[in-house]
Amino acid sequence: MKRLFPYIKPYGWFIALALAIKFVATSMDLFIPSLMQTIIDEKVPEGKMAPILILGGLMILCALCALTGNIIANRMSAKSAGEITRKLRHDLFTKLENLSAKQMDKLTISSAISRLTSDSYNVNQMLARVQRIGIRAPILLVGGMIMMLTKDWVLALVLISLMPILSFVIVFTTKKSLPLRFKAQEHLDDMVQVSQENITGIRVIKALSKTEHERKRFDKVNTALSGTTLKADMYTILSGPSTTILLNLGLTLVVLVGAYRVNGGAVKPGVIIAFLQYFNMILMATMGITRIFIMWATGEASAQRIAQVLEIQPELQVQAGGITQEEQPAHIEFRDVTFSYTGVGKNLENMNFRLEHGQTLGILGPTGSGKSTIINLLLRFYDPDAGQVLIDGQDIRTMDYETLRDKFGVVFQNDFVAEGTIADNIRFFRPLDEAALEKAAQSAQAEFIREKEGRMEAPVAVRGNNLSGGQKQRLLIGRALAADPEILILDDASSALDYQTDANLRRALRENYRNTTTVMVAQRVSSLQHADLILVLEDGKIIGAGKHSQLLETCEEYRIIAETQMGEGKEGV
Repeated sequence: MKRLFPYIKPYGWFIALALAIKFVATSMDLFIPSLMQTIIDEKVPEGKMAPILILGGLMILCALCALTGNIIANRMSAKSAGEITRKLRHDLFTKLENLSAKQMDKLTISSAISRLTSDSYNVNQMLARVQRIGIRAPILLVGGMIMMLTKDWVLALVLISLMPILSFVIVFTTKKSLPLRFKAQEHLDDMVQVSQENITGIRVIKALSKTEHERKRFDKVNTALSGTTLKADMYTILSGPSTTILLNLGLTLVVLVGAYRVNGGAVKPGVIIAFLQYFNMILMATMGITRIFIMWATGEASAQRIAQVLEIQPELQVQAGGITQEEQPAHIEFRDVTFSYTGVGKNLENMNFRLEHGQTLGILGPTGSGKSTIINLLLRFYDPDAGQVLIDGQDIRTMDYETLRDKFGVVFQNDFVAEGTIADNIRFFRPLDEAALEKAAQSAQAEFIREKEGRMEAPVAVRGNNLSGGQKQRLLIGRALAADPEILILDDASSALDYQTDANLRRALRENYRNTTTVMVAQRVSSLQHADLILVLEDGKIIGAGKHSQLLETCEEYRIIAETQMGEGKEGV
């Protein structure tokens, strides 16, 4: 909870004011039974209506003050809790955005979503309820006992003697439920992951008749979550009946002892009635404190999970260094680069190549050969385990992140289209004029835009569900080209395009983006055959490097792929 203090501190005065109002309002409740006792024991026997009406009016005034004060304090507590949670959630989202790809892989997307949503909600509820009930309940509990002691200390001791037992029950249930609440949130991460995978891949699941399999998979994580939550609830719910039984036992003893004391003339009937009122207050206060401990246990577990993310230290730091002393450094260079995602086995090994300004690099290889890994390292989503990745002779680890990323226009293998308009998706929150959007769309062969009503302002559904696969790819290519990037990365970005459109795209890139260095990952030889350098990868190693004509002679794997796709001796489209 210490991690929340910096977020709570700016609202300290506001929270203090709300608590002060809550204190005054709750104190008004404590005066009502005493006023009623005075009416019964002192004013009614006198037979005068005026004092009774005056005291009755004071009771109504106290009740109205308590009602108004509690409403104001509750609204203030909701506002402060909301603002604190908003800032906490903002910082959590910012931290998640700045985590390295390796750190995010370890955290998992589902866990990040769970911490941003359910965990932040639990913290919000904890902050709000602690201010609303966490102040009112102790005041009613302690204040009620003090008022009871002033009325009759013998009867008060009957209830006070039960407090150690009540305290033990609350502490025991809280201690047992806290680790279970933390574990339940971890199970919630698993359920979010399974749900996310099922929603994203629902078409594949239905097409392959795996609905029943996925239902069983969901049932497994759902059962784990519900079982852990139920076990935690069993401990926390135990405090409610236990508290009620103990306090009702105390109430019975108060009535019995009070009856004997009234018969003996030690106390008056009004005192017993006041005691019953204070008992109800203490009962409600105790139940409130129990609920606070339940919410505290849940909020504490969620706050710890959020703090775990906020306290993660950035893994990819901008390092000291400068440009290497080369007369003509390459635009892009991989120098003895070795990398592994898990530390077990090498995803890239001794990767070496150079690319000059305006040249095109083609990367070809089977699944898992390291094609996308090269792009991940070039964008510095990961740092190499050994070697250097350089741009214009400068190690990218010494570049500011914004400076580095501004050099790129990227289309990823599994990229996304956002809900909005076509122009929104191409512009993507960048200050680009209409001419830049039109040029990018035309170069990306996105002629379909002209056929849509509204053209650039035509609506795009969530995830581009109202676009075909080829249309989405061309829209994404247009987004990558719109800012006239220094380096263009196309990670299998033309797989849904027909051969003629693919050829037109490559021609447009050569004509309109001559100074742009292009890195292209593809499965078609025809898409790469005009590249200045083609790398053929296998198991993270370069097994062939050169131009198309050279590889046909020197690399058997490349020649087999080319013959299979294009026919022997053909140059393709």
